[in-house]
Amino acid sequence: MLQGPYGSLDRDKPLIRLPFRDFAVGTVLLALTGLIACLVISLMYHYDDSTYTHCQVANYLPSISASISLVPERYIWRCCIGLHSAPRYLVTAAYFSFYRGRFAKRLLDLVLSGLALICSLAENTGLMLLTYVASTETYSVHKSGFIVFISCSLVHMLITCRLWHVIKTYCVNTEEMTSYQWKVRLFLFNVGCCLAAAYFFRRHNKYCEPGVYTLFALCEYLVVLSNMAFHMTAFWDFGNKEVMVATPPEDKRY
Repeated sequence: MLQGPYGSLDRDKPLIRLPFRDFAVGTVLLALTGLIACLVISLMYHYDDSTYTHCQVANYLPSISASISLVPERYIWRCCIGLHSAPRYLVTAAYFSFYRGRFAKRLLDLVLSGLALICSLAENTGLMLLTYVASTETYSVHKSGFIVFISCSLVHMLITCRLWHVIKTYCVNTEEMTSYQWKVRLFLFNVGCCLAAAYFFRRHNKYCEPGVYTLFALCEYLVVLSNMAFHMTAFWDFGNKEVMVATPPEDKRY
């Protein structure tokens, strides 16, 4: 039988093969690098603009919204989040597939898996919305994106902790146990930071006290960082998996 320039074995080799751990780390680092770059540039070159508040009181740290609304920070953030978001959608689909396999015979947990999928998609979409519509452009849209991001993030974390509580009950895998423990810790920490941020934001708007908005900004950083760390637990969840681009087995011809 005649063969083309490439044998069937070469044709069926994966075009891309990447350990999921590297994939997870790279995805989170994109957002983390963008955040750090924007905050550093804002503090070094746009300090007055980024720390200005309507109360005109002393403030020493820029909020994330203020930082990513400036130039060139705006474009750095949009680039990093654009690259970060596509893999996030892929990870969301991977988790849903994982849950369906684990909870095929548990209707309640299967429904929660579907809800986790919706919340994760909405969270990522909210992040995209608040990223590409700056607070200085259309504040109402930016605010809506932020609310969707935070609320769906918290619900997603809560459901995920519930699902992994069930998983760890039936597993003896050390990595899955470690993942569950860190998920719970990061969720509780995130909730605490969200409540603190809400308190300082409300207090700043009501009393206009010096330094209070700085505390809000600090809590906001911790909310975002703990959110990133929560998603980073995929490092343990899919540690033995790989991201591949290859010929599906059913399409192979022998």
